[in-house]
Amino acid sequence: MTEKSLTARGLRLLRQLTGLLLTLAITLLGLMVVTFTISRVVPIDPVLSIVGERATTAQYEAVRLDLGLDEPLWKQFGIYVGDVAQGDLGRSIRTKLPVADEIVRFFPATLELATLATLFGVIVGVPSGVLAATRPGTWVDQVVRVVGLMGYSMPVFWLGLMGLLLFYGVLDWVGGPGQLDAGYQMMLEFEVTRYTGMILIDTALAGEWAMFTNALSHIVLPAGVLGYTSMAYISRMTRSFMMNELGQEYITTARVKGMPERRVIWVHALKNVLVPLITVIALSYAYLLEGSVLTETIFAWPGLGSYITDALFAADMPAVLGGTLVVGSVFVALNMLSDVLYRLVDPRAK
Repeated sequence: MTEKSLTARGLRLLRQLTGLLLTLAITLLGLMVVTFTISRVVPIDPVLSIVGERATTAQYEAVRLDLGLDEPLWKQFGIYVGDVAQGDLGRSIRTKLPVADEIVRFFPATLELATLATLFGVIVGVPSGVLAATRPGTWVDQVVRVVGLMGYSMPVFWLGLMGLLLFYGVLDWVGGPGQLDAGYQMMLEFEVTRYTGMILIDTALAGEWAMFTNALSHIVLPAGVLGYTSMAYISRMTRSFMMNELGQEYITTARVKGMPERRVIWVHALKNVLVPLITVIALSYAYLLEGSVLTETIFAWPGLGSYITDALFAADMPAVLGGTLVVGSVFVALNMLSDVLYRLVDPRAK
């Protein structure tokens, strides 16, 4: 490769990277506009939430000035953007603690739960969708479609409650609500260093295998419930993508040339399906990261969804808006990641 071609390739990569960063900045700015607007239109007085209804006029005005609410809206927005850029998401009205610190404490539990659920959805959903697409109309296809339809149809809260009743209450195969049994929860606070905030990883790093096993028994059911809904979506989309791909001419050509059917399906067809499938998996993962409120509530899982819900009921708008901003940023980051993966999986995208 000549020096000139290397330079051209470097400039092209630089332009792509610049465009990606510019898109990210504009998207995040738009997200901050939305959250700032919400904070100004909701019928909740942030000053009154802080000082209480018995505060004097002087106390009310002092807090109002301290929050910068006497400034023009454009200047308030500028202050808000500057604070967010420094990682300052405000202070919780309920706990009086920085919202950023609380999100750092709650988000790992949601991340751990959603990651396990997504892994289950991918490991089960992709092969199921491929098998259904290669055997259309057979009992395999019917089973995959029915199981997927049930995953779409059954409410998550009902599925979680039935899972608790059967696997915890009747069969006693899994742990109950919460991350740990009460005895282990006390040990967790004093004997385990929280490196990541994710209980399975931290207990494994600490060598607390009894606690790790107990934590695994608690997370398997909520992760399975979320993973089932993810698997239903992923299997259905995989089946649709594969059926479309298996009708292409290059697949017919490969079969005519005598290429083994397994290689045709699992290498050539699936490789082309991966490009749209990356988006499906990324969106499913993002949904689980922000949409697991009901599951976290049912299983008393101390994650970000429960944190935002509790803050909303308490009219704690700094916590609600901070959590919303983090969730939106996760969506943006996962979309950007899927775009990068496109280029790695599909050479045509380069």
